[in-house]
Amino acid sequence: MYLRCSDERCATKLELHQRALACPRCGNLLEVAAGPLMFSPEVLKELWWNRRCSRDPRDRSGVWRFREFLPDYPPRDIVTMGEGNVPLVPGIKSADWAGLSNIRFKHLGWNPTACFKDLGMTVGVTEARFQGAQTVACASTGNTAGSMAAYAARAGMTARVYLPAGAVSPNKVAQALDYGAEIVEVEGSFDEALATVLREAGPEIYFLNSINPFRLEGQKTVMFELQEELGWHSPDYIVVPGGNLGNTAAFGKALYELKSAGLIDKVPRMVVVQAEGANPLVRTWREGSDELLAVKEPRTAATAIRIGAPVSWKKALKALRFTNGLAIDVTDDEIAEAKSVIGRDGIGCEPASATTLAGARKLAREGTIARDASVVAILTGHVLKDTDYITRSRYTAAVRASAEVQAD
Repeated sequence: MYLRCSDERCATKLELHQRALACPRCGNLLEVAAGPLMFSPEVLKELWWNRRCSRDPRDRSGVWRFREFLPDYPPRDIVTMGEGNVPLVPGIKSADWAGLSNIRFKHLGWNPTACFKDLGMTVGVTEARFQGAQTVACASTGNTAGSMAAYAARAGMTARVYLPAGAVSPNKVAQALDYGAEIVEVEGSFDEALATVLREAGPEIYFLNSINPFRLEGQKTVMFELQEELGWHSPDYIVVPGGNLGNTAAFGKALYELKSAGLIDKVPRMVVVQAEGANPLVRTWREGSDELLAVKEPRTAATAIRIGAPVSWKKALKALRFTNGLAIDVTDDEIAEAKSVIGRDGIGCEPASATTLAGARKLAREGTIARDASVVAILTGHVLKDTDYITRSRYTAAVRASAEVQAD
């Protein structure tokens, strides 16, 4: 394996463990390139399935179980907490509400720190340990902070997180603090926080936002696990929330690798859903622009995706083009209603995750997604990640209902 520029026109190659975030020639983000496979698709499928019965910590992880497609490390260096292995849950009320006969939720909020970031952090922090780092850092809307802090604690490292002041769920801040993180508050949005940590980062600090190519290697395994759960029969659509777009980039890379290796026959269409007030990818996609149409002041109650200038936007566009995908946006009211429905299904999620159900419903109503299509919606965070949102929305609904009764 080696690092390469994510822009195929550049084709710059670097050594796998060279500490770099961007291509030295063109400035685009880097990605990990897999080497030649040593096994046939059928042998790999059987190998991965049999590992589920193993007591090896690597095999108990839903990330490292698929390590033939990951960078290789000595077993003692791997930092894992058994991440992955989350179920695929049918949406019952959710399907009816969306106008679909078959929608299932892949709930990544049922990971060790209650969000999808763990899948990337197990690889990212392992690489940091392999390189001898003592401090890891990230900018965050909350979930990255908690996940990085937890895995850093397991590895005996210092975690430093940069948060947009006053714009992060208290639940998420408390989680990062509990894991021992150093908190740096930055005035402005997530984008300002990211710019700050990039300015302050030095050779003694290992950077772990989704710019880091090793992070995305862990996150891509969601698609491996999903395909395995579906008996290696791809769904028609995979719907993903769109924030900093690391998942979109990672999932697109995974689907390309799975198809190239002969592990799947059909590539599902990927749908990225953003909030209407924080929709830079949607704007860029609609206009067919070669430059990111950033949102200067992103606004949405779904704080996890309140990002106006996502760093992985080029990789995300590449993923959408490969999967013949779509980028759409939904309103905060649509997000709130979808979140409520997911809760009534007994599943629950944080607000940003509910964009997937809202987006699926919107496309079903337009006729873009057929009623009998098979749809998998990715839920990225647990319902308890932002309890203030639930309290506020329920209180507002109760006040509105009371006013309507009094008016009658």
